Amino acid sequence: MSKSQNIRHSTTPVRVGGAEVGGMAPIVVQSMTNTDTADVKATTMQVIALANAGSELVRITVDRDEAAAAVPHIRDAVAAQGVDVPLVGDFHYIGHKLLADHPACAEALAKYRINPGNVGFKNKRDPQFSAIIETALQYEKPVRIGVNWGSLDQELLTHLMDENASSAKPMDARSVLHEAMVQSALLSAKRAEELGLGANKIILSAKVSAVQDLIAVYTMLAERSSHALHLGLTEAGMGSKGIVSSSTAMGILLQQGIGDTIRVSLTPEPDGDRTLEVRVAQDILQALGLRTFAPEVAACPGCGRTTSTVFQQLAQDIEEHLRASMPEWRSRYPGVESLNVAVMGCIVNGPGESKYADIGISLPGTGEQPAAPVFIDGKKAMTLRGGKIADEFKTIVADYIEQKFGNGA
Repeated sequence: MSKSQNIRHSTTPVRVGGAEVGGMAPIVVQSMTNTDTADVKATTMQVIALANAGSELVRITVDRDEAAAAVPHIRDAVAAQGVDVPLVGDFHYIGHKLLADHPACAEALAKYRINPGNVGFKNKRDPQFSAIIETALQYEKPVRIGVNWGSLDQELLTHLMDENASSAKPMDARSVLHEAMVQSALLSAKRAEELGLGANKIILSAKVSAVQDLIAVYTMLAERSSHALHLGLTEAGMGSKGIVSSSTAMGILLQQGIGDTIRVSLTPEPDGDRTLEVRVAQDILQALGLRTFAPEVAACPGCGRTTSTVFQQLAQDIEEHLRASMPEWRSRYPGVESLNVAVMGCIVNGPGESKYADIGISLPGTGEQPAAPVFIDGKKAMTLRGGKIADEFKTIVADYIEQKFGNGA
């Protein structure tokens, strides 16, 4: 599905491995591993898990020699498992040295991510920044210039603060911070282009951890640049807080057409599932109608008419089954991601919602007759009764998918 009408349609597309970021390309979902990159096995397993969940780019930390040496082995191990996902190297402080000392790493990565706030300090900043750009030119790799307010260029910020203090109409400190972030990204991009890196090799980001700040900074960046933009809150938080903050901020920006690739930076629960951030990113894009990743399952929230938990369990089972099956189904059942399923809990809205879905079931609520009408393509197809309604409906859904999206369709 195409992007909304907006100011971002002039963005120069950037090729990152097999993915295209920017221009009229679909918005790309990415994620990042939290394993020790030097542990080839663990990192390979997590890259594959993230890719299978739908991450179209996976970023890995490259922070020391052991990590840099592991990168080509990770790339090869992932490919050996039949998974094709571009790897992005995340560099801080010594990226110039690691790329120079490990040419196999420089070649294996599909993109480099550098932070202009810590790529080098004072008289070392430009030479070290330039060294990374020259490596990117040598290996024909794109670069994300990623500003972060937690490691912002303090010289630039101090200069702008001093300049603002002497202004006849000074801005508040927060606005100066926003301007410093935007200028850091734009000045770094300009310097990269002066060194020979084309606009089709540059992606910009300006990460903050507060919703209103993110909206302000990216709105400014979009107005003043045509580079592809990577979008996302940094340190969004855990659980519902991180999900709500990321969804709110990115939803507003994406609706305006700002953002070409996104990541939802969730703090995982201890031993939690890292792939949750991929699912949330997909859900944001799907909710906005920008992309479709998996079949939609509509289910009512429940009320006093639905004291039985059957509809809740069935909705959960169906949704988990559909999403878990998507890695295989993408090639086996083209178009299955557009499927709409309704699992409703009583007679009030159940039949109506089920008619609007491709396939739906209205389960009996409290005190209702133990019958569950099933609707297929808007028409009542049958009524299920007895103690195996859930299992029978799952079979009906599977048969529908085979008939509508299978090779014989």
